[in-house]
Amino acid sequence: MSTTITRHLEAETLMSYAAGGLAEPLAAVVSAHLALCPACRAELADMELMGACLLGARANQPVHGGVAVPARPRDTAMAAPSLSAPSLTAGHDRLPGPIARRYGLSLETIPWKRLGPGVMHHRLPLSGSATGDLRLLKIAAGRRMPEHGHAGGELTLVLDGAYGDETGTYFAGDIQDVGEEIEHTPIADKELGCICLVASERPAHFKGLFARLLQPLTGM
Repeated sequence: MSTTITRHLEAETLMSYAAGGLAEPLAAVVSAHLALCPACRAELADMELMGACLLGARANQPVHGGVAVPARPRDTAMAAPSLSAPSLTAGHDRLPGPIARRYGLSLETIPWKRLGPGVMHHRLPLSGSATGDLRLLKIAAGRRMPEHGHAGGELTLVLDGAYGDETGTYFAGDIQDVGEEIEHTPIADKELGCICLVASERPAHFKGLFARLLQPLTGM
């Protein structure tokens, strides 16, 4: 992917990823973005180095009152979910390597299903104990998604095309990192449409009655 990436992960999200604290679907999207974004990979490396230094300092702390202050093992503190291990290579046809390999897909082979007028989706399975939602969305040119808020974190990585909302425009490689404070109405580019990888911790809060009625069926 040669497109210049201008929308990056929030520092708090990267820190949680480095510590292995992100929910599995969010970690998967972070991993996919890292495979495409040198700037976020560099920031993650700096965070991990700082974390290793802090853990090392804790391990060398003197004993206080006869009780040593234990440091967390580095593999626990810095471990990320297996699905989210960073990859420096993209997958086939603009699908990031971690997702392409984990699910055996390319953009050419995604088994799309109709979600609504002008909207296709493919839900990606998670491990047995994981919660949240991870899916690919294909939105027709100019199609507006329902207005919604969030009950937790939501990450959207643009794989092809572009979309815009109240916060700006997102192109291929860009990621939108939003929390409970954001309400928005994404609209796919009027010429290119959009294909995105989307993860959420909890179901969205849709504003429209029709979207709310369909929510039990879509799982979004």
